[in-house]
Amino acid sequence: MSKAIDVPNSLIDQINETAAQARSIQHSVLGELAERDLRDRLLAEMKKQDAILVSHYYVDDGLQDLAEESGGTVSDSLEMARYAYEHKASTIIVAGVKFMAETSKILSPEKRVLLLDNEAECSLDIGCPIDEFSAFCDQHPDRTVVVYANTSAAVKARADWVVTSSIALEICTHLKEKGEKIIWGPDRFLGGYIQKETGADMIMWQGSCIVHEEFKAESLLKMKQEHPDAAVLVHPESPMSVVDLADVVGSTSKLLNATRELPHKKFIVATEDGIFHKMSQYSPEKEFIAAPTAGNGATCKSCAQCPWMKMNDLKRLESVLATGHNEVVIDQSIRIKAAKSLTRMVDFANTHIRPGIKVTGNA
Repeated sequence: MSKAIDVPNSLIDQINETAAQARSIQHSVLGELAERDLRDRLLAEMKKQDAILVSHYYVDDGLQDLAEESGGTVSDSLEMARYAYEHKASTIIVAGVKFMAETSKILSPEKRVLLLDNEAECSLDIGCPIDEFSAFCDQHPDRTVVVYANTSAAVKARADWVVTSSIALEICTHLKEKGEKIIWGPDRFLGGYIQKETGADMIMWQGSCIVHEEFKAESLLKMKQEHPDAAVLVHPESPMSVVDLADVVGSTSKLLNATRELPHKKFIVATEDGIFHKMSQYSPEKEFIAAPTAGNGATCKSCAQCPWMKMNDLKRLESVLATGHNEVVIDQSIRIKAAKSLTRMVDFANTHIRPGIKVTGNA
């Protein structure tokens, strides 16, 4: 890792301010019967509007269940977009954050794509604005630009490749073997992990996920000692000191699969706590423990929650279906360029890793 560029303090302030605003939002608390009644009405309305709900693993449990009931899916960001592309529904409703809805629109421009809350952001996206990132790239025209999926459509359009955490290692290894030098953005921890594993020549944009950067290695080590029979699962957006303690490092999908494939009955999990819902559904007989995000004496010892993901709820879905608000619109020239970098990743996956991912045609 030869060089890096820091995120300006003004952007860090913006991230902290928008995160605080998201945390301050009050959510309606519904009783079991009221929630079931609302979900039935939402399903009926989605069917009427020829809509499905695609949900990330990190949102509210009820939304995850409703997504599958609607004919949609619960998955990582790329699979959400791929599933929406292949589904015949004309309206895609995204329970997640803004870049996820944009990705669906990039790949399905003919469909109506709605986001539950237009203020649902991502610290990686906020911390990598297109003007600053593009200027950084212009300073190094000899390098291949690789960006994480947690970025805006405009940043994806500036990139040569878009990657997810499930395929970043393979693509960066491929680029290194071709002798290409890389500009990586925006997550410095994921980038550092990839650079360490591949030995690629990478210049880093110094962004981070405000959830994963809070995991603490010292506290995790103590937790491992308290639970010596537990396997440790870590998302690579976490600090390297935390990654080094992991039994499995990988994307949300990889961590989920590990809970089913490993013989362990207990897991310590270092990623956003929304994933516990699906883990518990997959393996109800197993125990899942949240990895520590703070030390002794803290008010919340394990509080890995994305404030923007938690903005998604059933009442917001009701509002979006009633009003059609929060429709995603992307400039056509940006969409076309972003689609090229996305489909380059998908074509690579089809050729080198897992044939059958179909994101082609007008995408």
